[in-house]
Amino acid sequence: MATKKTSVRKTTQPKATAKKTPAPKKATPKLKPKPVVKQSKSSTVNKKQIIKKTVPVKKVVSKAVLGNKKTAAVNPVKIEVLDPNIYPIGKFVLPEKITDKEIKKYIDELHHLPKQLKKATKKIKHKEQLHASYREGGWGIDQIIHHLADSHTNAFIRFKLALTENNPTIKPYKQNLWAETPDIQLPIKTSIKLLKVIHQKMIALVKNMDANDLKRTYVNPETNITFVLQEALAMYAWHGKHHLGQIEVAIKKSKEEKSSKEDENDGDDD
Repeated sequence: MATKKTSVRKTTQPKATAKKTPAPKKATPKLKPKPVVKQSKSSTVNKKQIIKKTVPVKKVVSKAVLGNKKTAAVNPVKIEVLDPNIYPIGKFVLPEKITDKEIKKYIDELHHLPKQLKKATKKIKHKEQLHASYREGGWGIDQIIHHLADSHTNAFIRFKLALTENNPTIKPYKQNLWAETPDIQLPIKTSIKLLKVIHQKMIALVKNMDANDLKRTYVNPETNITFVLQEALAMYAWHGKHHLGQIEVAIKKSKEEKSSKEDENDGDDD
């Protein structure tokens, strides 16, 4: 019986090759691992929470004014430098809220103004001082006093209009020209007396006004500003003290100028 020949597959062994030795790697400096920053809870705060934590604008401004360096660097605030001769008591600032206490204070200030003017002008020793001014080119003492009487007479009329009409448009006047009309040649005591009477009438009005009356308004067509009566009251109370301060500055300056001239004359005699 014939037997099948089994074929044997020849396997060839791969030729041995010389192993290549890799070039030595340059040593690399070990880098410090970066610290893992954990996500804070605040990063998941929703928008409403973020809005609540926002600092109000008013607080930021007030801190900058008080000298907070961080706030001032971000939101620099320009501080206006006022001339103390022109604004001896500062500019008018309207309170955020006018309370009954504030109304009473304004009434008291209007009541005392004529007396304060009378007291201040007693320091005037000669008529030339009446033309003395708080600044170069400014109104004289006599013009300021006559202006106060004119201004507050107009204020009284504006109050009456606002109380009897619905948001009336008032009649402006040229205050600089009014300060040059012939009536300013009258003695200053004439305008002080007029101011006293006008203030008596204005105070009588205000004392009998309720909360709704104090919120009545009038419009100035020159500036297109609507004035609320309680705010106008605050403004006119400041206005009186403002000009009283200017009068006191003018009297002081006139005395200093007179004393300086006398010293110069004494020096010439030597």
